[in-house]
This record gives sequence, structure tokens and C-alpha cells, in this order.
Amino acid sequence: DIVVQTDGSATPLTVTALTALINAGWYTKSLCHRLTTQGIYVIQCGDPTATGSGGPQWRYPDENLPDATTNNYPEGIVAMANSGANTNGSQFFITHVVTDWLNGKHTVFGQVKSGQDVVNAVQQGDQLLRVTIQEN
Repeated sequence: DIVVQTDGSATPLTVTALTALINAGWYTKSLCHRLTTQGIYVIQCGDPTATGSGGPQWRYPDENLPDATTNNYPEGIVAMANSGANTNGSQFFITHVVTDWLNGKHTVFGQVKSGQDVVNAVQQGDQLLRVTIQEN
């Protein structure tokens, strides 16, 4: 299991949107369609078409963009994948290592609290068996 702590106070739109998608079963048995081990070092999931271009029929604005500084996307950061400013949908990525050249262009909504070893073992095409959310 990969356990992620989300930050709903800094990313209320993102956490609300992802919670709705999770509760609707959007991610169940979807594939992690992108694995990069050079350059940005991430696994990317959340596209049920597994093409990198799928998502819900709506978009929402960026939130909690980190400064474009060193170590702004450390290992275990969970952030929204996008196709430009304010195009968040369902796709997200988790970093394997510090990936600070993303230049603060992706909404950071969580941090891996346990299971980074699982993140690092994911292979392209691995399936998300289930995604759940616990509210405190």
C-alpha cells in the first residue's frame, strides 16, 4: 500500500475533485501509464484510457504551486499532472527522487507517508487495484 497525506487546506479544489473521483471508482483498476526513470523520475496514474490524454470532462485551477526553487518536488511528493496552467483533472504523479526542475508548475496536494518502496517498485502498466480516502 501507498499511504498519502493530503493537504486539503492548501488544495481544497484538488482534494475535493479527487475525493469525488475516488468515490465514483474512477481509479479502480486503472493503469499507471507513465514511468520515467530519467529526467523527471515519476510514476503517473489517473488516466483510465492509459494514453496520457484521458480525464474527466472538467478542469480546475492550479493550487499550492511551489516556488521554482531547489528541492520543490522532493521524493514522495504527490502532485497533479497537467497539460498547462489550470488544466488539472484526474492524472497525478508521485516522485521517485527530488525532481526540482518541474519549475513549480504542478499542484502539490500530498506527500507519501508510507509505501515509498512500493512507489519505487511500480512498473509502467501496473494497475491501481483500489484507491481509498480516509477523512479525519
